[in-house]
Amino acid sequence: MENQEIKDVLMSALSLTEAHVSGDGSHFQVIVVSEQFAGMSRVKKQQAVYAPLMEYISDNRIHALSIKAYTPDEWQRDRKLNGF
Repeated sequence: MENQEIKDVLMSALSLTEAHVSGDGSHFQVIVVSEQFAGMSRVKKQQAVYAPLMEYISDNRIHALSIKAYTPDEWQRDRKLNGF
């Protein structure tokens, strides 16, 4: 699966402000930003991101997925802390 395909799936399934996907064909890292994550636990955020990708995980097009989900405020703070 291509990085852009995953980004397209996430952008159409979730109301995201931003989505960044990197990976090598079966192992992917995803950073997503949305106001919908406000008040959600880290586990709930990850479940929300996994949901639209389950079809691709179950048929092994995605073997491993690392997820970082942020609200816009959290993303602004994290970007400054990590130099993005």
